[in-house]
Amino acid sequence: MFSVVSRHAMRPTTLATPVRAALVSRALHQSAACRMLPPKSSPLWALGQLNHVAIAVPEIDAATQFYRDVLGGQVSEKVALPEHGVYTVFVNLGNTKLELLHPYGENSPIANFLAKNKNGGIHHICIEVDDIHAAVKDLTAKGVRKLSPEPKIGAHNKPVMFLHPKDCGGVLVELEQR
Repeated sequence: MFSVVSRHAMRPTTLATPVRAALVSRALHQSAACRMLPPKSSPLWALGQLNHVAIAVPEIDAATQFYRDVLGGQVSEKVALPEHGVYTVFVNLGNTKLELLHPYGENSPIANFLAKNKNGGIHHICIEVDDIHAAVKDLTAKGVRKLSPEPKIGAHNKPVMFLHPKDCGGVLVELEQR
């Protein structure tokens, strides 16, 4: 059951059916505040879908067990990526993935993150692009800093580039070639 306040009577009204709840939800999402603006597309490259949300974890085996055994998720094997300084485990969510990250080696960026965030937390988001080289060139020209000179091969064996969080609204953004 949902409860809303009628804008005419200013008193609570109970929505008795799922249909009414869906209508209210649709009305809220069609409001001006929730309407999507058309993308400012580049003729050179296009932003794709969310590939994954990466979560730094202090204990990767415990985190894997939680997502697999408690939540019932489909999880991958733990894979070491020494060139990135991480161990990864992917949790398949159907429409996207969670990437569990744990430090590998002394110079791991995840070790620095966990030093500041003892319990772990969201580390970055990964968005697919159709042409990573064109995207990086275009974003660099627009003043967005990249964290390495050239794309590297990421966990999915595809080129990736990390963008500086200070240029991306405080979020570490990873671009991945589709």
